[in-house]
Amino acid sequence: MTYLKHPGSIYIGGEWQTTEQREAVINPADESLLIQAPVGSALQVEAAIAAARQAFDHGDWPHLPVANRQQLMTRFLDVIESRRDDILRMIVAEAGSTRMLAEALQYGIPMKHARRTVEIASRPSLTSLPVELTPNAHGTTTLGSGVVCREPVGVVAAISPYNFPFFLNIGKVVPALMVGCTVVLKPSPYTPMEALILGEIADEAGLPKGVLSIVTGDIEAGRILTSDHRVDLVHFTGSDKVGEAIQAQGAPTLKRIVMELGGKSALIVREDANLQDAAMAALGGFTVHCGQGCALTTRLLVHNSVRPQFVETLKGMLAHIKIGNPANPGVNYGPLIREVAVERTARYVSIAQDEGATLVSGGNRPEGFDKGFFFEPTLFDNVRNDSRLAQEEVFGPIGAVIGFDDDEEAIALANASDFGLSGAICSADVGKAFEMALRIRTGGVSINGGGGTMLSDAPFGGIKRSGYGREYGEDGLNEFTYQKVISFHAA
Repeated sequence: MTYLKHPGSIYIGGEWQTTEQREAVINPADESLLIQAPVGSALQVEAAIAAARQAFDHGDWPHLPVANRQQLMTRFLDVIESRRDDILRMIVAEAGSTRMLAEALQYGIPMKHARRTVEIASRPSLTSLPVELTPNAHGTTTLGSGVVCREPVGVVAAISPYNFPFFLNIGKVVPALMVGCTVVLKPSPYTPMEALILGEIADEAGLPKGVLSIVTGDIEAGRILTSDHRVDLVHFTGSDKVGEAIQAQGAPTLKRIVMELGGKSALIVREDANLQDAAMAALGGFTVHCGQGCALTTRLLVHNSVRPQFVETLKGMLAHIKIGNPANPGVNYGPLIREVAVERTARYVSIAQDEGATLVSGGNRPEGFDKGFFFEPTLFDNVRNDSRLAQEEVFGPIGAVIGFDDDEEAIALANASDFGLSGAICSADVGKAFEMALRIRTGGVSINGGGGTMLSDAPFGGIKRSGYGREYGEDGLNEFTYQKVISFHAA
């Protein structure tokens, strides 16, 4: 199956360039070859930065009226919609997503966010300051005021991971371009197609040359993007360990950085919760996309009075999961991205057992799968909150049940983590759940399932080792701008 029009090229300054090096991209479900992807050289990455710098410093893009950029970016999104089927096939084949997840979360939600981003970009760029009256040297009074204006920060290096590649590529590129920045996008080597197709879309939509470049490459390519003085902002999603390295690499140039990193988020199940609903929420918290999601709730804090029933209910649900190739109808659980992820998950199963946790379900590679990177959805009970399983991000399908006796303990357990990205509470007492949510140290908390969707105006991001900065909504748009104050007085 042909996925790309330029399968051996990267997109630099509005032109397709071939690369000397290639790297196999495989389907994680059956290990079949999808594409011999281009691997950009250091010189090509630097050329992409130069093109972005030229387009920002000397091009029209940053200075276009917002309405003009809205028109172009709407066209960009319309062209994406015209390639929807191609993109969905890529998401299933390249990222190992089930078709349902691909349609609803990997594609549908980011497109909803993107449309809203384009819409809210028409917010006023100038904000008036209050008038101040100040005695002056002439014996009169100065009538002074000013405005705060938002301007694009400049050249953005956007670095995205393999778990939700299209989602995160769109979530970085659209707001950055919408405010007038220029972008160099670098995807994960595991999932380059969902980035490279955006170059084809940029061509068809008529984006100016140099406004968007897409490069591939190894660790060195990333280092160039995070350390080059011509890059004004690094927008990164990935692990906290890589986040540490990026912060260090950007330090000598005092580069602005927005980072959405790992998570070990807690789902709190109070004694009055609907256990069927709570178990369903918990199931998704460690099995959606095989647990490969930074905001998933993999720590399950359950009131001890209902914990046995909760665990049995959840165990019963796990028995109905259909493991298989996500391209097949009826499959609701696919593979991990690569063998290294399977090995990491298996290692944490051994760690949890050594720490005294009780294996309830799973814990192995499923039988009958000779190809693909599959691992059973795995549930542990009697997990200590200070254990490695509870404190370290597995990025695999393991749920950890931890008991508590009262709300104060639940809050303390939830906060006893180096991470702080998301969280959830299940309770019949919504008011009490809200009070608890206010005290949980994390970037977001959903109560009884939240708003029914990922809200497009809600800022998303974390604290502690889950990173800093926000994505989506007006706050996410503003991350790609800086504030300038212009003051003046009445003549």
